[in-house]
Amino acid sequence: MDDDLQPLLLSWYAQNKRNLPWRLTNDPYTIWLSEVILQQTRVDQGLTYFLRFLQQWPNLASLAAAQEHEVLKMWQGLGYYSRARNMLQAAKQIVALHHGVFPQTVETLRQLKGVGPYTAAAIASIAFGQRVAVVDGNVERFLSRFYGLNSPIDRGVGKRQIEAFAQDVVKTGHPATLNQAMMEFGALQCVPRNPRCNDCPLVGKCVAFQQDAVKQLPVKTKKKTPKNRYFNYIVMTHQKTEGLDFVVRKRETDDIWRGMFEFPLIETDGEVGLDQLSQAEPFLELTGGKTFVVKGQPVQIRHILTHQNIHAWFYLLIFDNLSFVEEKNNVFLMNQNRADDYPLPRLILKYLLFLENQN
Repeated sequence: MDDDLQPLLLSWYAQNKRNLPWRLTNDPYTIWLSEVILQQTRVDQGLTYFLRFLQQWPNLASLAAAQEHEVLKMWQGLGYYSRARNMLQAAKQIVALHHGVFPQTVETLRQLKGVGPYTAAAIASIAFGQRVAVVDGNVERFLSRFYGLNSPIDRGVGKRQIEAFAQDVVKTGHPATLNQAMMEFGALQCVPRNPRCNDCPLVGKCVAFQQDAVKQLPVKTKKKTPKNRYFNYIVMTHQKTEGLDFVVRKRETDDIWRGMFEFPLIETDGEVGLDQLSQAEPFLELTGGKTFVVKGQPVQIRHILTHQNIHAWFYLLIFDNLSFVEEKNNVFLMNQNRADDYPLPRLILKYLLFLENQN
């Protein structure tokens, strides 16, 4: 490690760190919650969820007693819903296997559902003062530029080098502060695009800056091409004066949005029309051979996920009544005025908002 790195980094952190609630405590539950939320979420968006979540479930025991649909509803809009499901399962694990006491080492933390190397290191370091480096995307970017690392940081040699550099930083001093300083430096100073090199206290030591390679680093392997998926939602409702009822299903397959609710779905290999859909066996099973009226044109919404592009069409079918629909096998009638009671993917919320604006 460069002898000047630690003091310069700590000085910068003392002057520039954001006042965030999870930095005011060493409670492992609070730190765990913040780290899970911020894994795939910006701080400005995640802070609201963090505060709401903590108000609803202020400690580990209260979360462990929650129902999955309650946690998913609270998580609604954050995406990556497996994070919420895993948190609930991990909380139950801690209560059942550790008598409600948070594990303190990386090894025992890694045994919890959904807790990977990064989250385990963050909890062990920040909550319990373990001398272990916390390596997130911000740390990777900062260290790869500072040391001029030309190997891909998400594979083999490059990944191990970044981990070694980060571990070297925390080998002396206060590991919680040093880890948070590195993460904050990458988040605020050494940002992905247009990093603030002009007022960077480390610029004199930064290999990437000296070699005019800041824009080229970090090096990563090529991302996978997103998969295109084609969702045809059959929105079944009926004539009613006080809030429409919609047929919804709970997703139980090991796929996106598991445990959340959506309209009956027919997934196809490409774009199809209602004429073709209506001849398919799944469609006939859904509608039970009952007469319906198609209201308006199908609504098309494109929904972008990290590795998937969802091309969705919503077909609104009006029935005289929905008495033929049996509320079983994860099928429910959701009243329009009670939609807030259900954890719904953002894609479904977009369509409901469209319907609301049409009335």
